[in-house]
Amino acid sequence: MSFRKRNEGLSGPSQQNPAPGLGTQSILVSGVRPSPLDGRPTTSTGTSSLDDLLGHSGLALGNSVLIEENGTTEYGATLLRYFAAEGVVQGHKVHIVGVGDSWGRELPGVVKAASDDITKPEAQTPAEKDRMKIAWRYERLGEFGAGPSSARGGTPRLALPDAKCLNFVPVRPVPQELSPFQSILQALRKQLASSPGPTVHRLVIPNLLSPALYPAHASNPQHLLQFLHSLRALLRQDTTQLTAMMTLPVMLYPRSAGLTRWMELLSDGVIELSPFPHSIDTGSTKTTSGSASAQEEKPQGIVKVHRLPVFSEKGGGGALGDDLIFTISRRKFVIKPFNLPPVEGDTEAQRGEGEGKPTKVDIEF
Repeated sequence: MSFRKRNEGLSGPSQQNPAPGLGTQSILVSGVRPSPLDGRPTTSTGTSSLDDLLGHSGLALGNSVLIEENGTTEYGATLLRYFAAEGVVQGHKVHIVGVGDSWGRELPGVVKAASDDITKPEAQTPAEKDRMKIAWRYERLGEFGAGPSSARGGTPRLALPDAKCLNFVPVRPVPQELSPFQSILQALRKQLASSPGPTVHRLVIPNLLSPALYPAHASNPQHLLQFLHSLRALLRQDTTQLTAMMTLPVMLYPRSAGLTRWMELLSDGVIELSPFPHSIDTGSTKTTSGSASAQEEKPQGIVKVHRLPVFSEKGGGGALGDDLIFTISRRKFVIKPFNLPPVEGDTEAQRGEGEGKPTKVDIEF
């Protein structure tokens, strides 16, 4: 019978070169962090409230999110732009399907604090003093993302450090018997195979099956479901390299249709945005988030969560019970719980005086 010392490992030589797991490989990549729940690599969607909603403080790598939007608004496209802009800032490879470079010029920029823009006069260089003499509206003329809104002091646009970080994949016209998604898959596989080292790729598909971007036979289940199956296989092939986010106009493809249901089943996360009708006056409505009683931003619509990545695949994480709303300002997209305002005439509730404070009448018997 042989004995071993207690402090001696059973497989000492093999422990010197451990196999790289999910955590050890993803920590070295910019913009990737381990999930606080199970340690799987996650990346931010560019919207902090959406990161919290997904449950892993971000979108887990190797997963996809389908955003369904009712009406003709562009709130879903706003989430996609934040998702793409976050990838540009972190140095990821962003693949945008079906749209041109004009879509990339609308990416939101990094918001800086007001104190960062203040420079002392003695700290300015002669070149900066000469630049101040130029009219402010012509200073950024010709830069990427320097549109009229940025010149007026509106939402800052993102100045891309490298044109190679964005890859615009066109939807090529093909005969009806061929799939229009085949060229998209080929371009994506080529980019994944030629990427140097551990590079994170973000796939952005705005307005999937929109008649303005896709041919009529693109909605054929034979073509669409095969594309979603192939995309899901690419996501599962390397769970540390690819993520995807897409939007679907539910007004053209309602959730009651079988094709939409199949798209939801082949997506890891499904979120529905239901904007408020324009006829509803939301200005008279005061929303409160949590215990806050101060008036906040006007809500633009309701958020419904039908599936969550990772949770739904394990048998849980269905629709959330809380009523959620979303608000959009010039600088951020916020998802938060929705609470009804106090009834008109209830002055105690409006002032914050609740039922928890007993009065003299309540104490007397």
